[in-house]
Amino acid sequence: MIPQRDNKINEIKYGLYVVSTPIGNLKDITLRAIEILKQSEYILCEDTRVSKNLLEKYNIKSKLISNHKFNENKNINKIIQILKAKTIVSIISDAGTPGISDPGKIIVNECIKNNIEVYPVPGPSAVTASVSISGFFEKYYFYGFFPEKNKDIKEDFKILSNLNCSIVFFISPKKINKAIGVIKNFFSNRKILICREISKLYEEHIRTNVNKLELFDKLPKGELTVVLSEKYVKKNIYKKLNESDKKNIKKMIKNLSVKDIINLIGQNKNISKKEIYNYCLKLKNEK
Repeated sequence: MIPQRDNKINEIKYGLYVVSTPIGNLKDITLRAIEILKQSEYILCEDTRVSKNLLEKYNIKSKLISNHKFNENKNINKIIQILKAKTIVSIISDAGTPGISDPGKIIVNECIKNNIEVYPVPGPSAVTASVSISGFFEKYYFYGFFPEKNKDIKEDFKILSNLNCSIVFFISPKKINKAIGVIKNFFSNRKILICREISKLYEEHIRTNVNKLELFDKLPKGELTVVLSEKYVKKNIYKKLNESDKKNIKKMIKNLSVKDIINLIGQNKNISKKEIYNYCLKLKNEK
């Protein structure tokens, strides 16, 4: 995609802006995000205390409305009325992108119902940041937060374990040791990357094989992003025809078809059909 030049087309319009904010380092914010937040009359945020740290750093003085999973349904009518009055409103989460394992979906859907424009303001993401340094398959499935109930774990992971792509989870530090046993059970032989405190001072990346994963003696601090590699598929390594096999084929070629020889030779030996076929063809051409 070719970046668009700054011009009148990029003027800020009325509507809801879904703004990505830093996942750790407060410098990881886009110039456009700062511009949008400064011009927003209201900013919806999960925890006003957390958001104020970012907003004060960039001298953003927009009015804040607390909007978290426990009150977003109650807020909805009030926010829609504000937006209908041709207002610029932004929604942010404590870190990352609203609507991605964070509040945001409810207000976005309500805006869609009311024909109110919704604009994304992309930025930092723990998912893409962790996948980008994993070295695993670039195709990935993002599950979200590690499931709470054992029933959900068994049902969902039975399906996930058959996917041949990278898989990303969010896990709270309190649940990581419980999760390790489940991961070992469903995803053995895969590689694993555990990212902690992404872009912060004590950033840490733990890389190992799932089978070698050990419990944490001391629970880590900060939310964890876990990336599992694609499924390991053992390649079928075929053996070569040995001299004994070749002697047997020379005897059989006089009385049997090539198809029969392939079936007989390949029945109990891990030899490719193509190699047997080519050798039979060679014998026939020598006649």
